[in-house]
Amino acid sequence: MQLCRYYMPPLGTRVGVIVDGDVYDLTEAEPGRPRTLSSLLGRISGFPPGGFVKWVQERLEESIPTVTLAELDRYPGHRDPFLEAPIDQQEVWAAGVTYQRSVEAREAESGQSGIYDRVYLAARPELFFKANPHHVVDPHFPIRIRQDSRWSVPEPELALLMDARGTLVGYTIGNDVSARDIEGENPLYLPQAKVYNQCCALGPVVTLTDDLDPLTARIQMQIEREGQVAFEGETSPGRLKRTLAELMDYLWRENEFPTGVVLLTGTGIVPPDDFTLQDGDVVSIHIEGIGTLRNPVVQRR
Repeated sequence: MQLCRYYMPPLGTRVGVIVDGDVYDLTEAEPGRPRTLSSLLGRISGFPPGGFVKWVQERLEESIPTVTLAELDRYPGHRDPFLEAPIDQQEVWAAGVTYQRSVEAREAESGQSGIYDRVYLAARPELFFKANPHHVVDPHFPIRIRQDSRWSVPEPELALLMDARGTLVGYTIGNDVSARDIEGENPLYLPQAKVYNQCCALGPVVTLTDDLDPLTARIQMQIEREGQVAFEGETSPGRLKRTLAELMDYLWRENEFPTGVVLLTGTGIVPPDDFTLQDGDVVSIHIEGIGTLRNPVVQRR
């Protein structure tokens, strides 16, 4: 079972559950209690075990699908319904240096050996703020290269969606777009390399925890340029140095997220050092059991 946010004219943004490719609207499933993603994340933790799924199943018994996932998962035309990123009020955080490949890339871009290796081996993980909701783009909408960056790359990552009590609800796909030249110039420039308009993409849907074993799923990324494959690679969350529970535990230490939070778990796919994103590229990230997050690239001048 999967959750999604989608735009359905003339009703506006809806929250849906996907079953066998059909999308059922949960927004007004209870009379007088309209639901948003944030209200569901705040309520899921109040159910007994299996209660949220049971609540959804009860709603489905009285519902008919409003649209199909295939109709939503595309760039919209005039007045077309479309998928939105599965986020409304949540912050997006990210973990760094969680794969050995990330250690190698970060040391190469900074020209300093040992710093990131120490982070990789330390008890405390690297965690940093990535995006507010307004920085996040929907599936099929453009991610962006900074104007002052000459070396930018996508970072395909498994993303964890947690509710207001820190309980893992499900998994989605994240693209942690990064300006590697800015990040490598000085570690204190990390926020500028990571946080800016259109710096993050999420989606297309959230697969609930009972329906995916994330450590056995493959993560694949392909970058198209002028109709040709410019780069492709794959990895698996099974190669993570740290457990997902460990990353979540550190994120919630001395912190709270009243409407839930999204945590990107790091990247194990890094293009070669002579590769940079260009205006017009298209980035596709696929994770088995979730789907494909596809975004074009723009660089505003």
